[in-house]
Amino acid sequence: MEKVITKDSSVTFYSEKYKETYRSISGAEEESVKKFVEPAKVAEKAKSGRIDILDVCFGLGYNSAAAIDAALKSNPNCKVSVLGLENDTEIISKIEEVNPSFQSYKIIKKLIKMHEISEKNIHIKLIIGDARNTIKQLNTKFNVIFHDPFSPKACPELWTEEFFKDIAKVSQPGTILTTYSCARIVRDNLNKAGFNTEDGPCIGRKAPSTIAYF
Repeated sequence: MEKVITKDSSVTFYSEKYKETYRSISGAEEESVKKFVEPAKVAEKAKSGRIDILDVCFGLGYNSAAAIDAALKSNPNCKVSVLGLENDTEIISKIEEVNPSFQSYKIIKKLIKMHEISEKNIHIKLIIGDARNTIKQLNTKFNVIFHDPFSPKACPELWTEEFFKDIAKVSQPGTILTTYSCARIVRDNLNKAGFNTEDGPCIGRKAPSTIAYF
C-alpha cells in the first residue's frame, strides 16, 4: 500500500483496489476537521455532556481523533463514544505507521491490538466487516455520523438509499451526518432516507461537501 503525503504534510495511503487515496490529497488532517468535524458541530454537541459518533469507514481514524479533540476542547468532561465500521484490515494496520497532530491519536493507535478501548470519559469500539451488514447489528443511537467511504463511483454500495436508511435507523433526532461528496445521487438517496441536505464547506476543490440533518 503506497504512502501519500498530502498538501498539509499529513499522511494517507493509496488503495490499489479502489484506485483512490483514503483521504484527500489536499490535506488529510484538514479534511477531517473542515469537512467532517466542524460541519457536524461536534464542539457544540459536546457541551451537552455526551456525544455518540458513528464513523462509517473508519480508515486511519483521523475523523474520530479530530472529533475527540474537538469535543474535549469544548467540554473536558464530555463523555465521548465512538463506534467505527471498517472492512479493510490493511488500513487499520497502517495506523501504527502514521503520527498525525491530533492529541487523541494515541488512543486510536491502541485499536490495532484491541478493538475496544475505554479511557476516562472516552470509549471507542471498532467493528470489522462489511458496513452494510454490521450496521444492521447496532442497537445504539448516534448524534454525529461521519460517512467516509471511497467515492460513489468506486464504492457505490455504501451510498445507496438502502444503506442511508440503515444509518437513519441508528440516528437520534437532530443527528448531523457529514460527508465529502455532493453528488446528486448521494443527496437524493439521503433525502429518501429521511435526511435534509445542504452544502458543506469547499475544501481542496471547488465543489462543496454535504451536511445532512436527521
